[in-house]
Amino acid sequence: MASKIQSIEQSNKTIENWRKEKETIVFTNGCFDLLHLGHIDYLTKAKDLGSKLIIGVNSSQSVTRLKGPTRPINSTETRAFMLAAFKFVDLVVIFEDDTPIDLISNIKPNILVKGGDYTLETVVGAKEVMKYGGDVKIIPFLEGFSTTSIVTKIQSFSRS
Repeated sequence: MASKIQSIEQSNKTIENWRKEKETIVFTNGCFDLLHLGHIDYLTKAKDLGSKLIIGVNSSQSVTRLKGPTRPINSTETRAFMLAAFKFVDLVVIFEDDTPIDLISNIKPNILVKGGDYTLETVVGAKEVMKYGGDVKIIPFLEGFSTTSIVTKIQSFSRS
């Protein structure tokens, strides 16, 4: 499983080999703080679009900057390990920046995927991917599942 979790530098060789084998590389990214059914539904649909699924995972420092001082709940390593445990995930790359633009530019996926709360205009890296002939897909969310709703539910239990 650890071999599925690679640095940006390590992933270059893996991706180069996949390209030689004519694999269709799908990339998505996120915090993936509390994994839930919505994540699994989204990620399996992303994998169905190609032959290799790469997930960019925000580092804990990045998540804190984006979501606030009480997040993430799980460490970077825990989140990466849980994602790598799924058979449908081929590679997990941790990134420190608030957006994955440098990672996307490095990987150059055939298909860039984001969830239903994005539009083509708001997907970071969409213009770059389309410029070299790649595709951008928006996958609708599974209703009723989100990390924020889980956190809110847990907080409501502690208040009652």
